[in-house]
Amino acid sequence: MNIQPYFKLTRFQNNLITFISVLLGGFAGGVSSWGKLLLAALSASLISAGGYVLNDYFDLEIDKINRPLRVLPKGDLSPKKALIFSISLFVMGFILSFFLKPGSIGIALVAIIFLFLYSAKFKREFLIGNVTVSIISALAFIYGGVFSKNPEISLIPAILAFLFHMGRELIKDMEDLEGDQALRSETFPIAYGIKNSQFLASTIFLVLIILTIFPYKLKIFSIYYLILVLMMDFVLFYIILSLWNNPSRENLGSLSRLLKFEMLLGLLAIFAGSL
Repeated sequence: MNIQPYFKLTRFQNNLITFISVLLGGFAGGVSSWGKLLLAALSASLISAGGYVLNDYFDLEIDKINRPLRVLPKGDLSPKKALIFSISLFVMGFILSFFLKPGSIGIALVAIIFLFLYSAKFKREFLIGNVTVSIISALAFIYGGVFSKNPEISLIPAILAFLFHMGRELIKDMEDLEGDQALRSETFPIAYGIKNSQFLASTIFLVLIILTIFPYKLKIFSIYYLILVLMMDFVLFYIILSLWNNPSRENLGSLSRLLKFEMLLGLLAIFAGSL
């Protein structure tokens, strides 16, 4: 059996970010149990992988237009096998949550339900899809924060992650405008146009830039956090300017990829600031 198509569907690099996010959610407030925190990170990564596979299953027709070289549009794996694989990943991730704390089961279940609703319906709905995927991304830090001595601190990276993904999802919606229009989706760029989408994404990123300073000012994270987060904010300013200067599909794709790098820089800032 060729496992490469399965591996590609799971978006390993994105799940690695989920794994690290859960660890940082616990690390930021002082880890209470490394064993359970690592198990939670594995659980979240499996659920996240299941979500990516399920998303590709539901997006088969739209990906034939927007991303024809992906696994399912190319025919490297059948949709039925992809669906079975997705369900298997969800089940494994959810089972692992039973070995954690009672609250972990609820968070895992909410994440699975949101991932299903996002892929099946919300992704193509006006702003609901953007909010849903942003909540799911924020939940990773809260999932890890359950195993922290000060779980409330995990809310800080969770809020920042929510805003970050809201902005990034809008850019992705602008990039996918052609395919979304073909399938009569109701995304924000379709409803209000590129200019309003540029304005909303820029506003969200500006709010994010302002909020990133507060964890240092409130003495929650150290100077190392501030140094790295200022670098991140500088790149965000560049993204805002580039978004307005060149809203072409090619540039939007480049900005979306650059924001993946920004995720890593943000995670590094939280880690360094928590030392």
